[in-house]
Amino acid sequence: MTSTETDPQVTPQKSLAEREADYEAFVWKNLPRNYFANFMHGMLGMTGMRILNAPTFLPAYLFSVSGSTTIVGLGLALQQVGQIVSPVVAAGLVENQRKVMRFAAWIGGIARLQILALALCGFFIHDKTALTASLLLFITLFGLFMGAQQVVFQLLISKVIPLARRGRLQAWRNMTGGLIAAVISFLAGRYLIGHNVLGNGYATTFLLSAALTTAGLTILQFVMREPETVTIREKSRITERLREFPRLLTANRPYMFFVIVQALAAIGRMAVPFYILYAGETIKMTGANIGILSIAYLGADTVANLVWGYLGDKKGFRIVTVGALALWAAATVMLLQVHSLPLIFIAFCGLGGSQSGWQMSAQTMILEFGSRHELPMRMALSSTAQGFFAALAPLLGGVIGSHLGYPALFWTSAGVLSLGLVLMLARVPDPRSTLVIPKAAE
Repeated sequence: MTSTETDPQVTPQKSLAEREADYEAFVWKNLPRNYFANFMHGMLGMTGMRILNAPTFLPAYLFSVSGSTTIVGLGLALQQVGQIVSPVVAAGLVENQRKVMRFAAWIGGIARLQILALALCGFFIHDKTALTASLLLFITLFGLFMGAQQVVFQLLISKVIPLARRGRLQAWRNMTGGLIAAVISFLAGRYLIGHNVLGNGYATTFLLSAALTTAGLTILQFVMREPETVTIREKSRITERLREFPRLLTANRPYMFFVIVQALAAIGRMAVPFYILYAGETIKMTGANIGILSIAYLGADTVANLVWGYLGDKKGFRIVTVGALALWAAATVMLLQVHSLPLIFIAFCGLGGSQSGWQMSAQTMILEFGSRHELPMRMALSSTAQGFFAALAPLLGGVIGSHLGYPALFWTSAGVLSLGLVLMLARVPDPRSTLVIPKAAE
């Protein structure tokens, strides 16, 4: 099939309105195929990412290698440091491109190489100091390319999936991916780590994660059909675009307050790497228990995604954001109050369910503020703000946890999340109320 048959025509003879109509027609014509591609990418690719990003395996591995909560905090902070600058660079690369899939494939592929490197380090580096340093290096690089990937992949979603279908897509792909991740996490904890498979159960788990994420990206690259963007920005220097950040904020006050809420949520994540370490003070941190709490966290993510996704499609993602922040703060406080495996399991369910809602709403609401041609840099601004505070949060959490204890850390986290909840209720209306959704999407 030729490019003129698959892409909207962009010719001088057609008006902007006609080109927009061609674009919409292309999106709806290829929706089943693109829905399937994004579903498979989310189910497989995000399954692997969940295994790596769940607050269980990576923090537990860093702690088992280094024996230091400070190193755990440093590792998670370095992962976020990479996401401070890379979203802006990625946005600058794609905002003047008609198609962005090739950028997504390159950036996503390099990010997956870092996961493979984490596994290989565990297999071949036996000195604990060298292993710790190597893990920190590849965690940093993983964050760097994940920050860039987030912008490009969100832009792809906004291009090929209509607004009224994004919630249910994320719900079903996250549910199936979460179910797979929960089962794999349980088996990885009990068998791969519990029996130290291939000489390093954690490294084997990361190897499995790399394979799953690569499979998802491959399907997306070869199945998805991307339309050409109708209007794009002229190419400009990154420094020039950075100077436009204040204008992006002040021109849209609800978006500005939403960015502040995102920053507060990023700070609230200071406690996330330490959930499993705190639980380990009450129950023995065996491979089996890590697997059980992983399945609680990821299983709740699985179930909650359906609720959050359909709620977001029907009522807008503002209500999802509010619910997720409230549940997150409540589950953090609950974890402090319980001291048995069944109740800790319930607390981890609350944490997992809240994280799925927050991630879905944060990624989807950002697509609904402002114009389409500003979308890449708007996503970059949000990612940069979150990356900056998310980089500080684990370090701050490590310091608070080491000097004041886990209760002080968790209460601080819950307080910051509650502040974000209040700001969301008071200052951020539903951006969807100002959008016109095409009738075909209803």
